[in-house]
Amino acid sequence: MRGVLPRLFPALLWLPCLLVLPPGGAVPLEAQAGLDEVTELRFQGNERFSDQVLARAIVTRETSCRSFILAPFCWAGADFAQEPYYFNNREFLRDEARIRLFYYQRGYRQTQVDTVLDHPSDGEIHLTFRIREGEPVVVDSLSFRGLEELSDSTVARELVEDLPIGSGDPLSGIALDAAEDSLLHRLRNQGYAHAEVLQGYFIPSGTLRANVTFDLFPGPLTRFGSIRVTGNETVPESVVRRMLPFREGELYSQDLRFAGRRNLYNLEIFTFADVVADTSGVRPDSVLPVTVRVAEGDVHRVRTGLGFTTADCINAEAQWSSRNFFGGARRLQLTGRLSNVLTSPLREAVCRDAGSGEYGRLNWLLSAGFTQPWLFSPRNTLTASLFGERQSLPDIFVRQALGLNVGLTHSLTSYMPLTLSLRPQISSLDAAEIFFCSNYLICTPEDIDVLQGANWLSPVALSLSRDRRNQVLSPTRGHFALLDLEYAGDWTGSDFRYVRLLGEGAWYHQEGEGWVLATRLRGGWVSPGGFRGLGRPAPGREVVHPEKRLYAGGPNSVRGFAQNRLGPRVLQLPDVRNLFLPRETGESPPCTAEEIMNRTCDAGALDDAVFETRPTGGTSLLEGSLELRFPLGGRIWEGATFLDFGNVWGEDDDVELGQVELTPGLGVRYFSPIGPIRVDLAYRFAAGERLQVVTPQIRPFDPETDDPEDPRRIRDFDGNPLDYMLARDLALLEPRVLYGELDPWSLRRFQLHLSIGQAF
Repeated sequence: MRGVLPRLFPALLWLPCLLVLPPGGAVPLEAQAGLDEVTELRFQGNERFSDQVLARAIVTRETSCRSFILAPFCWAGADFAQEPYYFNNREFLRDEARIRLFYYQRGYRQTQVDTVLDHPSDGEIHLTFRIREGEPVVVDSLSFRGLEELSDSTVARELVEDLPIGSGDPLSGIALDAAEDSLLHRLRNQGYAHAEVLQGYFIPSGTLRANVTFDLFPGPLTRFGSIRVTGNETVPESVVRRMLPFREGELYSQDLRFAGRRNLYNLEIFTFADVVADTSGVRPDSVLPVTVRVAEGDVHRVRTGLGFTTADCINAEAQWSSRNFFGGARRLQLTGRLSNVLTSPLREAVCRDAGSGEYGRLNWLLSAGFTQPWLFSPRNTLTASLFGERQSLPDIFVRQALGLNVGLTHSLTSYMPLTLSLRPQISSLDAAEIFFCSNYLICTPEDIDVLQGANWLSPVALSLSRDRRNQVLSPTRGHFALLDLEYAGDWTGSDFRYVRLLGEGAWYHQEGEGWVLATRLRGGWVSPGGFRGLGRPAPGREVVHPEKRLYAGGPNSVRGFAQNRLGPRVLQLPDVRNLFLPRETGESPPCTAEEIMNRTCDAGALDDAVFETRPTGGTSLLEGSLELRFPLGGRIWEGATFLDFGNVWGEDDDVELGQVELTPGLGVRYFSPIGPIRVDLAYRFAAGERLQVVTPQIRPFDPETDDPEDPRRIRDFDGNPLDYMLARDLALLEPRVLYGELDPWSLRRFQLHLSIGQAF
C-alpha cells in the first residue's frame, strides 16, 4: 500500500476540480418582494436522529450553494452560485408538527418541539427547531396468539423469529407494520392462504412500557386446487402449466404463485401474465382454485440498432426472433452484427481508438440461437447457438471463427442463475506475429503459422451471477455480481489449454433525486496450460490464446487509457531502416546492421513517433471504478465524475498494488431512446515505461541465392539497394526503450471516450 498512497493523494486532490455540478436540491418557493430568505436552518437537542434525517422529513429548506465547486463564489455572496429559499410561515408551522409526528411514529411520544426565528439583517431569517426528544415507549413484551392453531410446531417457532421489532425496541409504528407484514407473508408461504394478522399494544398508565400482541388467524391449511388457463392462443395450455412451479394438490405458497408469474414472463411471448388464487368463497376452503391469465404478444419480432464508439467506430445490429418456434414457447433468434463500419475514413477524426489496416477492416457476426425454456423443470433452460464471425482486437490479433455454444442454466433463485456451458470453436488468427514473438519468444514463421492456423478452442465454463439492479441500462440502486470459470484441456478437445477465472461486482446507491454513487471491482486470472500442436515452445513458457488473455483500458474499463492500452505492451518498429540508416546527412543512426542481427541494438535514441505500441495482455487483472452521477437539469442530461484504477500483469510479473494506475475524469450522459449516450474525459498520471522493441529481422544479401529485384531487399530512403534483406522472422531487441514520457500536464495525458450505455 505504500506505493498506492503517494499516487492516490494527487488523484483525489485533482478529482474535485472535475466536479461541475448543476443547480440541485429542493425547488425553492417563489422569490417575492418582502419575503425573507432562509439563510440558516438548525436543529438542536436531537440525539436519536441526525440533522440530515430530520431535514428530509420537513419542507422548509435553507439557501445553499449550488455546488461545492462554487463555494468560493458563495462565500463572496455571488447570487448565481446560490440556490435561494424563502420563508413560508405556513409550511414552517406545519414542519413543527411534521417533526413531532416523525418522532411519534418511531416510538418517541413525549417529544416536544419549539421554534425560534431570528432576523440577523433585513431580508434574512435564521430558523431553529429546538427538540426535547424525551424517552421512547419501549416494547416490554411481545406475544403471539393463535400459534396453537398451526399444524407444525417447527413452523410456529420459525414464524416468530427475526421480526423487525422485538423486546426492548422503541414502539415504532413503522416496525410494527413491518412485523405484521412479515408474519402474514410467512403464514401464506406455509400453506395458510386465508391467514390474517392483527396487531395491538397496551401501555399501562404512567409507564413507558408497551405490551405488544399479534393475533394470528391462520385459517385452514390450504393446497392448490384446480388450475385453469385463460388467454393463450398459439401457446398450448400444457406449456403454460409446466412453467408453474407447483401442481394441483401441493401445499399452497404465495411465493410459488409469484414465481409462476415470473416464469411465464421469462418466456418472452406473453405481454401479460398473472397467477390468481380464488379466495372469493364465503368460507375459507382447504382447496384453493387457481386461474392463470395470460395475453400473448407478437410471435415474431424484428429489432435493429445502430451505435457508435471510439473503439469500433460505427456498429449496427439486426435481429429476428420467433418466440414460439415449433410450439412450446421455444425461441429461435437470428442475429447479424457489423462493426468497424467506415473506420478508415473516420479514424483520424472520431474513431481514434479503432484499428488501422488489417485491424480496421469490417468485423461481422452471424449467429442462430435456440432456447428451450423448460427441461425437466421450469428452473432449467437449455440454450444453443451456432455462430460465425470475424473480430479484431486493434493491434493485437484478427480472429475468424466458427463455433457452437451449448448451455444449461438452472435458476437457483429468480435473480441468481447458474450456467454450465460448452463453447467449442475452430478459429484462425491473423496479424498476431508480434503477440507470439514478444510474449513467448516464438518468432519463426513456421511456428507462428502453426499458432495462427485453424485450431480448436473448446472450453467448459461454469458461470454464477446475481443481479439485483433496479434497471439494466442505467441502474440507480442494487448490486450485480458475476463469477465465471473456464477450463480447456485435452479432454474438452481444445488445442489451447488453460484455466481462466473472472469475477466482477458492482454496487449502486441513490441519494436524493438523480444522485447516484456507483462502484465496480473486477479481477481476473489465467493459468496457461500450453498448446498441444506446437513442437518446440520456448522453455518454461506456456502459450495462452490471445483471446483468453486479460486486457484493460477503454470506455468500460480504466478510462484514462485507450482500448486495451493498459498493461503489458511492446513497441513495434515497422521500418527497420530507422535503426541503421541516417535520415539526414551527417546524422548517426542508433545502431549498426550487425547489432540488429544479434539483437543488441539500443533503439532509445529514436523518437516515440516512429514506434507503434502493441498490447500483449496479461494473466492477472485488477481494475475498478468509483463514479458519482448527478443531474444536469431535466431528465435527459446527467453528469459524472469518476476515479478509475487498475492494471494488468504478465506471467513473470508480481502483482503489486503500487503499480495500480489511477485515472480521474468527468463525463456527460444524454438519455436518448436507444440508451445513455456517454462522453467521458479522463486524465492519466502514468509516466513513461521501458518497453521491448520488436522489428523485422535482417540478414546479409547473398548475390548467389537472392534475386537483386526481390521486394524484400532493403533500400535506403532514396531508393538505392543495400546489401541487406528482410528476414522472415522477427527480432526482439535489448535493451528496452523508455517510451511515453510526458510533461506532468500534457494534453496527451487526456483520453476521450464516446460510447452508448453507462460504463458499468
